[in-house]
Amino acid sequence: MFREYLRSKLEENNVQTSIGINAMDGIAKMKNLTPDLIIMDAHLGRQGFMEVLRQKKTGPNTANIPVFIMAQRMAQRQILEIAAYNVKKVFTKPVKIDGLFTALSEILGVQFSIDESPGIVEVHVNDNIIFIEIAQGLNRDKMDLLGFKIMELIELYEIRLPKVIIMLSDITLSYADGPNLEKLFEIITKSSKAKQRNIRVLTRDDFTRQFIDGKLEYSEIEVVSNLQYAIDGLLTELNPKTGTSDLKAELITDKILTADKTAENEALGLKFHTDSDRVFMENMKESLKNMRIAAIDDDFIIQELIKNTFRDTGAAIQTFSNGQDFIAAVDRETFDLAFLDLMMPGSDGFEVLKALQVRDIKFPIIVLSAITQKDTIIRAYQLGIKSFLVKPIKPKDIFKKSMEILKTNF
Repeated sequence: MFREYLRSKLEENNVQTSIGINAMDGIAKMKNLTPDLIIMDAHLGRQGFMEVLRQKKTGPNTANIPVFIMAQRMAQRQILEIAAYNVKKVFTKPVKIDGLFTALSEILGVQFSIDESPGIVEVHVNDNIIFIEIAQGLNRDKMDLLGFKIMELIELYEIRLPKVIIMLSDITLSYADGPNLEKLFEIITKSSKAKQRNIRVLTRDDFTRQFIDGKLEYSEIEVVSNLQYAIDGLLTELNPKTGTSDLKAELITDKILTADKTAENEALGLKFHTDSDRVFMENMKESLKNMRIAAIDDDFIIQELIKNTFRDTGAAIQTFSNGQDFIAAVDRETFDLAFLDLMMPGSDGFEVLKALQVRDIKFPIIVLSAITQKDTIIRAYQLGIKSFLVKPIKPKDIFKKSMEILKTNF
């Protein structure tokens, strides 16, 4: 998905683009085409990006080709090492779109048109419903990315009957925003293939409501101001017997419709898409290699479940039986992801979240809890939780939720 997004943006600006689906394919095309620039991910599987760089350096026609590298994380030592291969930029994921295209302009001499208007876009999946959160504005480039993100989440979660809730917060729109709203709905319906009757728009903006109500082509899209109503309706259509917890409605309404106006723009995540489960798992394992993951839970079985889920990925799993030990650990080392139980003896999950907030330490946290009370989950979200899984859980659920959060290119 990431490759296709880049190709579409480059070709829109008349830049001829060739795709290498892996390191060996990239080496062959590099030698045959002698490109003006190579954009490469640092996680390329068995024959990795270093082999591409070595092959490039040995060729008289390829040695001077500039390279952009994108990596989840790269040590300063490795950055210095690859500089000898004419690597001009190393972009740490999530990559800022404007920074990427500024660098592309400098190398290629092409002026790219980038929408620099405010806009935050996040996409998550819960109960097979695609939640699209948009705040501060309708940024057109982030809407383009949104389409790719929706497609990769549908693939990841194997969603057969897409249901979509679009949550607009911290947004006051006017007539001038009409074309952007049309673009938003076009991208969502095309990428999700959701029927309009399965789309809800949660907003308190009068113009948005009037705009949708006034368009015959949006006649089946329902505008709501209460998320509980939206979720109830969608889950009932999925399965009339499905009960819906009002905690999700309340916590997301509270989180989205009272958004902090000073929040920093956040990048939209993309992950690499593959056509088979085997290749998918291999690529995911490569991406998780060298990741540092913490499991904070007083239940030994949960600790072992998490360790076994990531055993063959190369990720380093560190377990903690209480919050106090984990808080001590984050003062001396870093983590890329944490699984956190809310209810533990001693320092519980809430104290951990508060401690991280005080220290201004930010990394993705997935709550693992059997608790489903509304107030408890709301407290967790207010302290920075991005996602949660309710016990009992399966390794497949852990892995997919981790991929949703960690596989972020933008």
